[in-house]
Order: sequence, then C-alpha cells, then structure tokens
Amino acid sequence: MLKYTDYDIVFQEIPDETTLAVNLSMCPNRCPGCHSPQLWDDIGEVFDEQALDSLIVRYGSAVTCISLMGGDNDPAAVDRMAQYIQSKGYKSAWYSGRPELPGDFTAEHFNYVKTGPYIAALGGLDHATTNQRLYRIENNRLTDITARMQKK
Repeated sequence: MLKYTDYDIVFQEIPDETTLAVNLSMCPNRCPGCHSPQLWDDIGEVFDEQALDSLIVRYGSAVTCISLMGGDNDPAAVDRMAQYIQSKGYKSAWYSGRPELPGDFTAEHFNYVKTGPYIAALGGLDHATTNQRLYRIENNRLTDITARMQKK
C-alpha cells in the first residue's frame, strides 16, 4: 500500500517536464541526512487511483509528468500507479532511495527513474560527485541522464 503526505509542482526534478511530485511515506531506507525523515513514518492518506484522479482534476493541464517520490515499501504498487499515470496521458517517474532498482523491476510503465540514497557528502543530482542516478526510459531501455542535472 502507498500513502502520500503532500505534493508540489516542481520544475527541477525531471528535465524538460513540469512535474507533480507526490511524496510517499513509509520509506524503509532511513538514509542518514534525509531531507524528509517524516516520510519514514506510516502517515498520510492512501495513494490509489482515486487519490491520483483528485490531483489530476486539480492540476491536470498544469503538469506533464507525475513523479512518485518514494514507495520503496511497495514497488509493485508503484508500478501499478505508474501504469495508471501513463494511461491518463502523463509521463511517469519514480524516485527510489535504493542504490539499485528491485530485481523484478520492469521499465515499461516508467519514463524516468531516479535511484540512490541521498548522501549529504556526495550531494544531490546537481553535484558531479553524487551517487544518485537519473534515467530516461525509452523502449524499456534506461539511459543515464544524470549529467543533465549537474551545474556547469
């Protein structure tokens, strides 16, 4: 099961997209230095198709992509929601705080995936030293586009 606590329209999470970023709780990763440790807890409202439909009614034409920020507690539910997001005509993205995607991960329902725990000493995607990776997915193939996020 997925639960969400909040959401925001963001412009820097996914390149060339106006993204509705949905913060999911029950994160099992517990990364040191996490900027949202409240998401470790079992808090928020159930995030299902009905909840997503409510957000789409509110923000529909203002966004091009919907990103699930977390959900490592239930990757199968993340995959189902990504499929639903695409069926609604939006690009789908997932931020997994794990260093690698689950072994049974299938890319077909995603347009973007970001992986890796936040490690403060390495910085986020905007730092060349980051351990995190951002992938664009086309034809079930992951292409690393992390460099597009880094400061020049």
